[in-house]
Amino acid sequence: MSTPDYLAGYPASLQQQAARLVTDGRLGTYLTRKYPESHHVQSDKALYDYVSALKSRYMKKAAPLSQARYDSKLNVVKQALGLHTYRAHVQGNKLKTRNSITVAALFREAPPEFLRMIVVHELAHFREKGHDKAFYQLCCHMEPDYHQLELDTRLWLLWRDHVRQA
Repeated sequence: MSTPDYLAGYPASLQQQAARLVTDGRLGTYLTRKYPESHHVQSDKALYDYVSALKSRYMKKAAPLSQARYDSKLNVVKQALGLHTYRAHVQGNKLKTRNSITVAALFREAPPEFLRMIVVHELAHFREKGHDKAFYQLCCHMEPDYHQLELDTRLWLLWRDHVRQA
């Protein structure tokens, strides 16, 4: 099995271990045992409410959320699991901002922990635009298991692709 794109930033030993789990047919069992439930955030309105609740809990002073939605065209192959867009515009003599979050539609089927990880990641971009130390500290503040969930999400994507190709 070639090096999976989902795990490109991880050590070669971890990539090889993941490849063995896929080849042996054990990755799906591992993931469904660890994450047995699916979430109920299925509509764009429910996603907006979910994101708003997390934002109000952890980022009260950040710019307001204007939109949250699922998008079936979001290309997870290019590592875009979610997307934060920011637009500033002048309204009268005030500068207003619009923050929106888009999540790949395939995450409607994901475990709730994976959806939370993606939303936390995109919310962190409200304050930190780049993927630097401060960004990941903010992610871990909102979700202490952020790094493990990010890895498991990538493993889940790898497993989904393998099941579809089989």
